[in-house]
Amino acid sequence: MSNKKVAIIGECMFELKGQPFGEMQHSYGGDTLNTAVYLSRMSTEVSPFYITAVGNDATSTQLCQRWCEEGVSTQFVLRDDNHSTGLYIINVDADGERSFQYWRDNSAAKYLVQHDDFKNVLQEIMKMDAVYLSGISLAILNKADRDILFSSLKLCRQNGAEIIFDSNYRPVLWESLEAARSTYNKMLNLSDIALMTFDDEQAIWGDISPVETLNRLQKSEVSKAVVKTGSEGCIYQNFNTDQNYRLVPGIKVNRVVDTTSAGDSFNGAFLAFYLSGQNIQSCCKAANLLAGQVIQHKGAIIPKSVTQNVYHSLKANL
Repeated sequence: MSNKKVAIIGECMFELKGQPFGEMQHSYGGDTLNTAVYLSRMSTEVSPFYITAVGNDATSTQLCQRWCEEGVSTQFVLRDDNHSTGLYIINVDADGERSFQYWRDNSAAKYLVQHDDFKNVLQEIMKMDAVYLSGISLAILNKADRDILFSSLKLCRQNGAEIIFDSNYRPVLWESLEAARSTYNKMLNLSDIALMTFDDEQAIWGDISPVETLNRLQKSEVSKAVVKTGSEGCIYQNFNTDQNYRLVPGIKVNRVVDTTSAGDSFNGAFLAFYLSGQNIQSCCKAANLLAGQVIQHKGAIIPKSVTQNVYHSLKANL
């Protein structure tokens, strides 16, 4: 059986981390890229293709090379002569507290849909088995570009691709709460699978419980939904077959070091196992286990050796 192909649409930025006017570590970060990396690490049967735009400069070339080294295809990453790759700085003070500054208003990813070659990329996306994107993927686009993307996702779905949406909500990226709600409703009505975080759903919709989130999602076009609930794990429901939701408990962790990529890694493991043919229960167990390891390490992308241990442990128990 040939590998499943998944298009992952979003933005990844350069990351500088350290003390202002002091030593800075140079890396990269972005919710969908983090998910692509973990998906690649957790499956030999699924091929992630990252869909974005970056600047046409030497540093952006090196950025793409890093993604390739992680097994994430950059075949359809567009290079932009007029816009640069986004940047953010994590300032760490003497007490270890972190603050963030972003430079993304003129980022190439924000103008992805307007790129002259995006129509060619769309033709390739149509051939994928699945398409994954997040609330941030939508938030950085203007309304007209979102509408173009929605039309394209509708065609992908008609061609048999599963559309998978993570609600990842960043209020600062939206012009209003109403705009976010409207966009999310449109996206959910184009999606087959919703991977939601309860804190985000509470912030957007005022849900009082994860079960209320599932009940609301059942009224959309989504057929399968997972609601992540932090240390408690997650609940899920296949609306086509399950009368009630099911709970998958989280992994007990003695010491939480950094929760930066907990949801991204959860999604990566979930997609890796789901697109490899596992049932949702197994996918959620795998996702909880990986996320539980990720939060015990610093940074969004943990050492590959740790991920490999999780992968082999899961494979041995399937």
